[in-house]
Amino acid sequence: MSQPVIRFENVGKLYRLGTVGTGTLSHDLRRWWITSVMRREDPYLKIGETNDRSTKGSSEYVYALKDINLEVNEGDVLGIIGKNGAGKSTLLKLLSRVTAPTTGKIYTRGRIASLLEVGTGFHPELTGRENIYMNGCILGMKKWEIDRKLDEIVDFSGCERYIDTPVKRYSSGMMVRLGFAVAAHLDPEILVVDEVLAVGDAEFQKKAIGKMQDVSRGQGRTVLFVSHNMAAVRNLCHKGLLLENGLTKNVGNINSVVDYYLNNSTEKQIIKNTIQFIDKKLTISNILLNNTESTYSSITTNQKTLSFKLEGYAKNIENVEIILIFKNNDGAALALYSLSENSKLLSINGEFSIQRDIMLPKTLHHGIIKIDLHIHQPNIQYYLKANDCCILDVEGYIPATGQIRSMDSGFITLNEFNEKR
Repeated sequence: MSQPVIRFENVGKLYRLGTVGTGTLSHDLRRWWITSVMRREDPYLKIGETNDRSTKGSSEYVYALKDINLEVNEGDVLGIIGKNGAGKSTLLKLLSRVTAPTTGKIYTRGRIASLLEVGTGFHPELTGRENIYMNGCILGMKKWEIDRKLDEIVDFSGCERYIDTPVKRYSSGMMVRLGFAVAAHLDPEILVVDEVLAVGDAEFQKKAIGKMQDVSRGQGRTVLFVSHNMAAVRNLCHKGLLLENGLTKNVGNINSVVDYYLNNSTEKQIIKNTIQFIDKKLTISNILLNNTESTYSSITTNQKTLSFKLEGYAKNIENVEIILIFKNNDGAALALYSLSENSKLLSINGEFSIQRDIMLPKTLHHGIIKIDLHIHQPNIQYYLKANDCCILDVEGYIPATGQIRSMDSGFITLNEFNEKR
């Protein structure tokens, strides 16, 4: 049975807004006197608020993380997800001992290799080769161990030509390549990777994810992976942790955690507010994708149809056309689909429910596809315009670069949605 290699017990991290540290020496001395000498509860922890970046708040203290309890077993691959500012990077920094927790304790077993940001642990004046040896020594490795791994690290990074150049002259992509190669090859028991892989190109991202799979499955090591790329998280991880405003929102099987995040994200709920009702004769009560109560969904590699359902109320509207316009993330139109069967105009009266299973083309762009919904009488009047009312996330999307992977990894180009197979 796998043993826990990481354990968080009631871990919290408190920050004072607008200052480094707690501000003044007298402030720190008072805090030390109350907690260490008088053995009382820290008064500053009582006034700390949770980390909701969207509201101003009344306290100058804020919890980046609060009451985190977590166990990670040997060989686990844990995906950590959540909105920007949720506390993901803070959790990894606490684990990597970049900063200390304000409350609670963290127990770890084994060497930890971290890649938290571009150039983590690198000395800019040292060459790539020298930094490899320095990082190995920090991890507690002997010189002969690093010698044995050196050629493999350099080859994986693709930076052989510049390996004896000071890393201050490296591009951000080269920094990430070398940093990941060092972190993944120097035999850590725990590998911690933040969203830095988004800086690399598509080829390196694919190679890096493959290496993390080898480290976890082949060598039984533990990986913690933070990413906004839900397809990559599903692909790599089997456990998930969802953070929201510094608190644990959901933890468990990766698919259930990702689905919970996508279906409950407040950012996705705003989509329904984009509907513009031009005529009071028509109201829309619900838009559903893939038979779920959500206007945000994913298209997986083997999916052949997209289920779209529209529910609402109409007051004797005749000869209307309902159109879906599929666009890329930049707003450029990709395809048009009419919900009218056999090009016949629709008449709707009272409560209505229209469902269509839209045949997907054989190939699709990786990435985000937005959908506009228009309902109108052709050349006469509009009843409804809902721009970006739905969002599709095509599996394999690479957020930072938008680059396209090879044919064997998913969809590539978008054809007309009503193309006959």
